[in-house]
Amino acid sequence: MERVLALWFPGRSSEGTTGSELRELQHALEVVAVHCPFVEPLRLGLLALPARAPSRFYGGERAVATLLGDLLDDAGLGPVRIGVSEGLFASVLAARDEIIVSVAETSAFLATQPISVLRRSELASLCQRLGLSTLGRFAALDEGRVLERFGTDGVHCHRVARGSEGELVGLRDLTISARLALLDEPPPPPVQPSFFGGSSLAAERAAKAAIRLQHQLGTAAVSVARLRCGHDPGERAELVPFGAPEGRPVSSDPWPGSLPAPSPAAVLTKPLGCRLTDAQGAPVEVTTRGLLSARPARCTVEGEPRTLAVTAWAGPWPVSARWWERRAARARLQVVTEEGVGLLLSSERGAWQLVGRYD
Repeated sequence: MERVLALWFPGRSSEGTTGSELRELQHALEVVAVHCPFVEPLRLGLLALPARAPSRFYGGERAVATLLGDLLDDAGLGPVRIGVSEGLFASVLAARDEIIVSVAETSAFLATQPISVLRRSELASLCQRLGLSTLGRFAALDEGRVLERFGTDGVHCHRVARGSEGELVGLRDLTISARLALLDEPPPPPVQPSFFGGSSLAAERAAKAAIRLQHQLGTAAVSVARLRCGHDPGERAELVPFGAPEGRPVSSDPWPGSLPAPSPAAVLTKPLGCRLTDAQGAPVEVTTRGLLSARPARCTVEGEPRTLAVTAWAGPWPVSARWWERRAARARLQVVTEEGVGLLLSSERGAWQLVGRYD
């Protein structure tokens, strides 16, 4: 793992990026590149470079840090905090403390850091409830248990916490280089699309327009939809900032417990309560064996004035929650009403909810 020098500019790492902040970052890159040509931007207010060659040339890592700090202060770009450590992740943490961490001290340095530095809110929340408030305590867990609970991304974070991997996924803003390149680039001239739509040219123009909007309004201003693994249709779609890392590809293999095709045309962001009854008016429930307690005959949806007659159904498809999950065991049921409308219902803790509609 290589030694990395990180430069952190406090107060310049917010999501709402302005043109002046980007130009300051570009100016800082130019100042540092005169003496350390391999410097690269990681995100707004954060630069990094390999420390080995400059430290040999200038007489040590501390000498390089002092030189760059003085140059940036003279250019009016301070204050800047500089740190050096093994790997990119540890060097960024070292920069926040303005220290140089030796190879032998890296593991101990990482062990004292709070779990929140992994930038995974769900993982941090659960670990804190379990008393794993630092990277050292998280790193002490068995990797097999981490894989079982948090998946492959959790294992990646576990290895970063142990110091066996040097870069944390998500630490870099992959759009920052493109946004810096646009500072001196004039807007593209209007181009008439071809008869067949000019898909490649249109995509390029759309990407540039998205980057300009992010430059003006912040990274989170432009989002795109992505498909991910999950049990329910609402879990399979997510909105991420334009230019965010692709992540791991979604497998074509069947997801255990997932709802079979087709997916509903509309997924409710806020499910509606409903009541499912049999022909005698008794509630229909999902038994412990994952079966319906009776044949569904009527469905009453919250906010709708009349009861819908059920003419056909498919399911239920149960999902068993594991011990650490917040959600209880649930089951999904597809029903068709006498009007030919398809509904997707979900049962959790004995209560039914409308979660989707089929057109």
